[in-house]
Amino acid sequence: MLVGEEGDVTMSDVGELQAARREVGHKGAAREIRRNGRVPGIVYGGGKEAIPISIEEAVLSYERRRGGFFSRLYSLDVGGKTYSVLAREVQVDPVTEALIHIDFLRLTADSTVNVDVSVVFRNEEESPGLKRGGVLNIVRRTVELVCRADAIPTLIEADIGELDIGDSVKISAVSLPEGVHPAITDRDFTIATVA
Repeated sequence: MLVGEEGDVTMSDVGELQAARREVGHKGAAREIRRNGRVPGIVYGGGKEAIPISIEEAVLSYERRRGGFFSRLYSLDVGGKTYSVLAREVQVDPVTEALIHIDFLRLTADSTVNVDVSVVFRNEEESPGLKRGGVLNIVRRTVELVCRADAIPTLIEADIGELDIGDSVKISAVSLPEGVHPAITDRDFTIATVA
């Protein structure tokens, strides 16, 4: 299993999920799985054959509501065999919002992934621009990062304590963990401004 250093708060927590292997069949088989309170899905990647699975709908819904679902590493148990995975896509019914299907990306020890990580703004109360009546204009609430699967940051922090009206904080001012870099490499993009 891929896990960051013990107690390291910058790495995402590893969640645990239980799944059952399912038989691939006609469309009616997927409906039957959903009627039984489960969500059909697939585990793919890692240079191995795809595995059709089903997961309990209540557990999957809870994990999605927790936040950071697509950047959280999961240990997925499928019939006694464990895989390190990242959720990649969830299909939702547009009317009922019921979960229809989920895709998981299987990871290996050397997997590199692109993930959207939330930005948290620190020291707002110290910003001279905000004290004078300025407004924080958030350009990016998440930043797409490229990192190893076992080193996904839970969040990144942008310090705005010294920003005055007209100033901005760019990605180069944000301290990223070792081995983590933004997916956009051709420019120093803005994360927030004080207007």
